[in-house]
Amino acid sequence: MAALASDFVATVVALTLAQQLEQTISLGIFFVGATLAVLSALAWRRERDQRMAVVAVGYLMFAIYGFVVFLEYYLLPYLSVQTVELLEHSVAALILVGLLAFFVALSRD
Repeated sequence: MAALASDFVATVVALTLAQQLEQTISLGIFFVGATLAVLSALAWRRERDQRMAVVAVGYLMFAIYGFVVFLEYYLLPYLSVQTVELLEHSVAALILVGLLAFFVALSRD
């Protein structure tokens, strides 16, 4: 257990300022996206408006993106750099799909 804690501290200390900024912002995106997804899902449950379900899914996609980018540096010891970079860059498609979900929700009558 102590070795795991020292590895965690070493990983945190080894991050540059830009990497720490990326992780902090990604964690913020995760928390805000997850909170808004839960609130939207609760609103959908109360109102039963299909648009709120679409909005909840859109926010959830933003939350997933933030979580994956936050985990990027913690996955490096377990996966290859190419795999982690591919995962990080491909999950950006969730942003595109989330934006399209908002457009669909706004354009429906």
